[in-house]
Amino acid sequence: MTDRVDSDGPVAPALDTHELSVRLGGRRVLDRVSARFTPGWTAIVGPNGAGKSTLLRTLAGLLTPEGGQVELQAPGREAQPLRSLRPGARSRHIAWLAQQGDTSGELTVRETVALGRIAHLGLLGAPGPADAAAIARAMARTECEAWAERPLAALSGGERQRVLLARVLATEAPVLLLDEPTTHLDAPHQVALARLFRELACTHTVVTVLHDLPVALHADRLLLLRDGRVQAAGAPSLPAVQQAVMDAFGGAVHIRCASDGTPRVELALDVAGPGTRPSTARHARSH
Repeated sequence: MTDRVDSDGPVAPALDTHELSVRLGGRRVLDRVSARFTPGWTAIVGPNGAGKSTLLRTLAGLLTPEGGQVELQAPGREAQPLRSLRPGARSRHIAWLAQQGDTSGELTVRETVALGRIAHLGLLGAPGPADAAAIARAMARTECEAWAERPLAALSGGERQRVLLARVLATEAPVLLLDEPTTHLDAPHQVALARLFRELACTHTVVTVLHDLPVALHADRLLLLRDGRVQAAGAPSLPAVQQAVMDAFGGAVHIRCASDGTPRVELALDVAGPGTRPSTARHARSH
């Protein structure tokens, strides 16, 4: 993948996996996965049970692999095994958004987002002007400033998801690992998030697990997992990558390129086939 990094902006680290295998509950969920995540936006896609979330959690250092390893490659430095980093250092490099974030307790939205600064302050550190500015930027980017003083528990699922994403952005970590970040979001906010990912990709390494294929197709690169193995990797516009995605989903989706070259997803049931009148076909729009 070509690095999408502004010449005046910082260059984010890369994450590399080498022959990564993970076993959970006696079952091998990842099987010798080797992949490279460079600055830009990579969307991990695949059927249910493919190992997508397991891969993301292993990249975050939350799971210990059975075999292989993850390395952090900072610009101009030797690659470091992720396991060699202390938790504090790791959290300053890598921020993680879980698929089901913790929304319990009575914290306000602002207090929840402020938790993202713990990586810099520690548990007892007092926030300063730089921390307040980081929190404000994160809330502005996710459009949740209006709820700053509301309890997190009082928000809708989509609103909470935006707040939890703001908490991740407040860490100012250069590597962002986001598991199903569009969960509970309506179409306008899915579009806004996709645009935000493209913006962040200029200065960050953004890795998302996505079930929303129309959103995933706007990433710089797709990584397709199936049965714990990498089936394809590359730009969404590549015919071989598109075919691999269609095969992985058992022909339930079709990917076609629009006149401008943008790949779009159609559900197989919506595509006119033999004996079906074209007027009855409803094409799913790309976000």
